[in-house]
Amino acid sequence: MADPKFWSDQSVAKAKAKKLSDQKSQVEGWFKFESDLHDLEGLVVMAVSEEDKALENDLKAKFKVLEALFEQFRVMTFLSGRYDDHDAIMSIHAGAGGVDAQDWAEMLLRMYLRFCETKKFKVSIIDESRGGEAGVKSVVFSIDGSYAYGYLKGEAGVHRLVRLSAFNPAHTRETSFALVEVLPALEETEYKLNLDQVEIEAKTSRGHGGQSVNTTYSAIRVTHKPSGITVTIQNERSQSQNKEQALKILTSKIATLEEEKQRQEKLKLRGEFHSAEWGNQIRSYVLHPYKLVKDHRTNYETSDAASVLEGNLDELIKKYLEMNRSFDQ
Repeated sequence: MADPKFWSDQSVAKAKAKKLSDQKSQVEGWFKFESDLHDLEGLVVMAVSEEDKALENDLKAKFKVLEALFEQFRVMTFLSGRYDDHDAIMSIHAGAGGVDAQDWAEMLLRMYLRFCETKKFKVSIIDESRGGEAGVKSVVFSIDGSYAYGYLKGEAGVHRLVRLSAFNPAHTRETSFALVEVLPALEETEYKLNLDQVEIEAKTSRGHGGQSVNTTYSAIRVTHKPSGITVTIQNERSQSQNKEQALKILTSKIATLEEEKQRQEKLKLRGEFHSAEWGNQIRSYVLHPYKLVKDHRTNYETSDAASVLEGNLDELIKKYLEMNRSFDQ
């Protein structure tokens, strides 16, 4: 960074500066933990020799804080995948089920926003399609923060909700589905997308005025011809901004697809491969007739569904990372 030419390429320089900041934070965190642990050890010796009950209670509280911090550090050791330290791009798509499914998609959005808030991640909505009555049909958002992709990559898949419907007169028990996609946010230097294989189309975009008001010719759809993967972005007023966002997401999808092919080969060798189809939900959230959230991959479950929907995903994420750490070594 002391090189005078360091900032000549802003995007590369910013990425390296962010990486340095993250690594400094990690190293300083470990050193502080070691120092606090050493101080605690000295206080323990003092408490034992003086038989000070008040000090003993204080030490127990300090120990619990360090124990929780150590657990955070332990989980971070599982984040050794190629893109784990990257920011993330997440999308949520309502499945079949009409308004109930769209409302479920918005509930998931709120859950992830709360989780990101607790981790001090920055979230920006890239594209959103609202439901006619309630909820969202689909939403795409970026998540900026240290190891955002590593923490959230296991959330990709189909999420199933069982509850009493708030959107029909009989309030019957309904099952709704939503698909969550998680991608690493890649820099231009990390993966080169072959633009000769990409078809770019401009479409009319309906603005926030509703009906046919505020309609502009700014929506962009990009298609990767070899794979058929398509990305459409229409949130920004500028066609160039939409194009930039769409190409960035497409790049991440193609890069992740290649990574996934390698992962699937490992799974096939171990006889554990399952396709990511709608029927293969990764997690169920039951709100009626009982409360239960169960991850079908790790078999971890909790009856505190309200806490999970408020963004308390740490245990679910930890269990997934523990189970899958061998693939990233």
